[in-house]
Amino acid sequence: MYKLVALDMDGTLLNSDKIITDRNKQAIANAREKGVTVILASGRPLAGMREKLEELQLTSDKDFVVSSNGSYVHRVSDNKEIHSQIITGKEAKHVAKLAEQLGVHMHAFSIEHGLITPKNNPYTEHEAVINGLSIKEFDFSQLDDDHQIIKAMFADAPEELDRVTPLLDKELHNEFTIVRSAHIFLEFLHLESNKGVGVAAVAKYLGINADEVISMGDAENDHHMMKYAGLGVAMGNATKETKALADHITDTHDNSGVAQVIEEFILNV
Repeated sequence: MYKLVALDMDGTLLNSDKIITDRNKQAIANAREKGVTVILASGRPLAGMREKLEELQLTSDKDFVVSSNGSYVHRVSDNKEIHSQIITGKEAKHVAKLAEQLGVHMHAFSIEHGLITPKNNPYTEHEAVINGLSIKEFDFSQLDDDHQIIKAMFADAPEELDRVTPLLDKELHNEFTIVRSAHIFLEFLHLESNKGVGVAAVAKYLGINADEVISMGDAENDHHMMKYAGLGVAMGNATKETKALADHITDTHDNSGVAQVIEEFILNV
């Protein structure tokens, strides 16, 4: 029996209009009534997830959230930190310098300053809008080496990220977890941070085994948690790489694919 369901947000739980369908809401509510824990696991910062947590009433002391691609795990009711692995100012400066050399925009999430970027751009503005954040232009060379940074990101047109991704030094993968979270975002996380680590932290806290977990996603940053789970589910709108590693492929995010999985594997068994 599955006891934990981990849901990516954009492209998975949310449809193309960034809305949770009524069918998805009802399926999640029914699963919770059956004693199943449902968590959101997103690349978004926690601030950009709160509205949907509240909409789904995932706000009790039994509810948990995985944010910033596994960099943080919190209990929702009181923000108790269950897990965290973040990067430093020194590492963010490295990413900023690399972005400048490759000619792409970038930004980062600073504990002290919030969403920071060397130069404002449409992609950072998109990040700010979807998460309800303000933007601060910041000279990354002024960051202290030990400054606390949640994650750094290349943020640019899909074709630009397609161009630069193959150019990244292989050594970078020994320094960071690097994942494409959206067509316009390439993320640089702590080497020990990813959604799989985040979901595993919740499962361990609750005494749940990996084979009792369902993880659903649509993109590369969901791969770790899909591989970790007993049932890794790709959305119908997922990338071909994501579908290739999935145990099960459901319908699209616009056709309540999340609800269809919950109904089949939890409610109708």
